[in-house]
Amino acid sequence: MADRIKKFFQKKKVDAKFKMAGPGHKLSESTLSSNSSDTSKKAAPAKRVGLSEESKVAADAALARLQQKRENPSFNTSLAAIQAQVKKELENERANARTSESTSKSTHTEQEPREVEEDVPRNFAASGVYFKCPLISNDILPRDEWKKNIKTFLYEQLEEERGLTACLMIQSCNSNREKVDTCVETLCKYLENIVTHPEEDKFQKIRMSNRVFTERVQPIEGSMELLLAAGFTQMKQPNPEGADEDYLVFQKENVPSVESLVGLIDALRTAEPIQLELDRNLQVLLPSQAAHKVQLPPSFYALSPEEIKREQQLRTEAIERSQMLRTKAMREKDELREMRKYKFAIIRVRFPDGILLQGTFSVYERYNEVHEFVRENLEHDLPFVLNMPTGHKLIPEEDANKTLIDLRLVPAIILTFAWHSSVAEQIHNSPNKDVYLKPEVMVLVQEV
Repeated sequence: MADRIKKFFQKKKVDAKFKMAGPGHKLSESTLSSNSSDTSKKAAPAKRVGLSEESKVAADAALARLQQKRENPSFNTSLAAIQAQVKKELENERANARTSESTSKSTHTEQEPREVEEDVPRNFAASGVYFKCPLISNDILPRDEWKKNIKTFLYEQLEEERGLTACLMIQSCNSNREKVDTCVETLCKYLENIVTHPEEDKFQKIRMSNRVFTERVQPIEGSMELLLAAGFTQMKQPNPEGADEDYLVFQKENVPSVESLVGLIDALRTAEPIQLELDRNLQVLLPSQAAHKVQLPPSFYALSPEEIKREQQLRTEAIERSQMLRTKAMREKDELREMRKYKFAIIRVRFPDGILLQGTFSVYERYNEVHEFVRENLEHDLPFVLNMPTGHKLIPEEDANKTLIDLRLVPAIILTFAWHSSVAEQIHNSPNKDVYLKPEVMVLVQEV
């Protein structure tokens, strides 16, 4: 059944490619006739209308902006220009640090507290969390948009493959997994009763006002489509009291055979939700950008920011009172609990030239995913290590299967890149020793 589902999606992707290819042509079609028709179409070109005054003004303004950009380029993505920009920013950072340090030493007067300005989106480390769904398309979208797209996609397939599509709808269009499992078991029981007792009338119909049906089956999206695919038809029938009532009645002529329901039962039990893949939302940042983009968007939290603040306020006083009495193990347990409030993490890797590579990860992903993310963006595929701010080296052989929570890399961290000692000397003597990221990655450096 898993192969059948896989082929189902492969066929849909092929169909989509054919639609994008445009109208086809018969091999026997005369090229002369097609050429003549093309010629006739081209024979009467549409007359071009002169630009309006508004269009001329807009065009002149665009040309002026383009000319200004050429004469005064504000940003150059060439490697030399980027390196110069990074060097300048690092020098400014060091100068600012020295200035602030001397100012703090010489100033002893109390300063009035300033109101904290509200965070603005441009200070977010990422604009949000985005996903891919290779089974359906190559789009990169937020989770909520993908949910809508998946639902739309599945409803479009009902006419062609109602049974399998209904199974996927049940799994993918409902969020409560416990209720989904209960619905699946109930549907399987309905169908198994028909297969096992094909001649017993009581198993051939479902009373739609029945409590089991109304509580376990009807609320689940896709369940009605599944029953229709299994040969049921909704109709009025007299209930035990003699009044007409809605029933779902199984009709053999609606299915190839009663035994064909076995395949539908198998599909119900083996179908899984259509999975989304987390997009890394790769970014390349200059030091000044990394310093300002520090806020996490709300989508990174398992709880809302308001809930986190409220909970923190309630617990701060109690934690401070008991801090002296708590063991290291207890404090680590609390730290892990705090980390689990986050669903995603921002990992930044600082290279010796000052450039930072940023990616988005699930907090439950393992370190080998981070290591691979860095490796696939390097210009030279050579061994390297990533160092934590504490100086601890993350070693793939030891840390590969540890989650980001286990390694305390949540919710955001800056790791320092260094070539492995086995190749450090070789790199140092190379003319390209200052090249770290691929050119196609470096062009992603954002304008300041």
